[in-house]
Amino acid sequence: MANVEDIKKELENVKYPGFAKSIVEFGFVKDIQVNGTNCLVSLDITSTAPEVEAQLTKEINACLSAIGMNLTLNFNKPQEAKQSSNSVSGKNIAPQIKKIVMVSSGKGGVGKSTTTVNLAVAAAMQGKKVGILDADIYGPNIPRMMGLNGKEVEVVGDKAKPLNAYGVDVMSMGMLMEEGQALIWRGAMIMKAIQQLLRDILWEELDILFIDMPPGTGDAQLTLAQSVPVSAGINVTTPQHVALDDSRRSLDMFKKLHIPVAGIVENMSGFICPSCNTESDIFGMGTCEALAVQYDTQVLANLPIEPAIREGGDIGKPIVYFNPESISAKRYMIAADKLIAFLESVDDNISNSAIQPTTPPGVSACSTAAKPKEEPKKSDESCGTGCGCH
Repeated sequence: MANVEDIKKELENVKYPGFAKSIVEFGFVKDIQVNGTNCLVSLDITSTAPEVEAQLTKEINACLSAIGMNLTLNFNKPQEAKQSSNSVSGKNIAPQIKKIVMVSSGKGGVGKSTTTVNLAVAAAMQGKKVGILDADIYGPNIPRMMGLNGKEVEVVGDKAKPLNAYGVDVMSMGMLMEEGQALIWRGAMIMKAIQQLLRDILWEELDILFIDMPPGTGDAQLTLAQSVPVSAGINVTTPQHVALDDSRRSLDMFKKLHIPVAGIVENMSGFICPSCNTESDIFGMGTCEALAVQYDTQVLANLPIEPAIREGGDIGKPIVYFNPESISAKRYMIAADKLIAFLESVDDNISNSAIQPTTPPGVSACSTAAKPKEEPKKSDESCGTGCGCH
């Protein structure tokens, strides 16, 4: 008949899901009680994910039944995060994440992914539990910038486990497909992919999840905002007025989606010479100050063109982590401070109920079946389908 020491020895073979250490090595086994062939095992675990509990139950049962013990398991785990919105007021498919930040831009090539990476690493360096979701389906650059190119994603149960670099959990479509593979997807496929990247990834409890969006104001942005309550939006731009025109559209999108704007990041704001360390004006500087005033927000940072930023992005070594004394790194840290302060001011019960679809199940967004044909539509009212025409 097995005793407490025998059971503990068996439990040393049970790995905590996603890790190489056992539940005994982690110190998660808090109590073992034996009564004949019956035993009670009490565990303290760090995750609220049901998949973790299910896998541990299965493995511990198999382990102890092999030595003839009947198992009763008692789990002590963190209280599951309160969902910010529900099926009546809105939708939230990732309630374990406290704050979600949408990093967006009106056009491509303005340094949105670079901004996402360095802000996320800066927030992690300040003690926050941080994640990055690379939702830029067509151009998933985050794996390279975080030094994770070619790394395999581990599957736990039926969910993928994010990789981790520089204290940041990372998941990207670029990790789930062949390098260089083109995705020629219609809007509906993009919408489904973004929902799966939120729901089918084993995200732990995070203080902040940064989501690197595709450029523009399309299906991806709307799907994200309807799937989770977004706590803050960041607009990334460059100083040229042609870029600012697109930024206005991005900021207007935040307004229409009821997303609080944390601020604007102005990239390529001047050039820092690597030889003499002087800053020169190439594309203009400070042109987004007026834009910030117009949209009642702040400039989080004016980031110069600094060769070390490009080099760090290419080799997976973010400048804020590897060159913290550089001008750009210091500005990223200040921007992260401003963002964290803004997030602390945002209501925890923020809701996305106002942008939920209003179409009945099975009815197309602009289907005439949504309203009786005999009911005339006034010129100033919506078609009633949720298509956003008014």
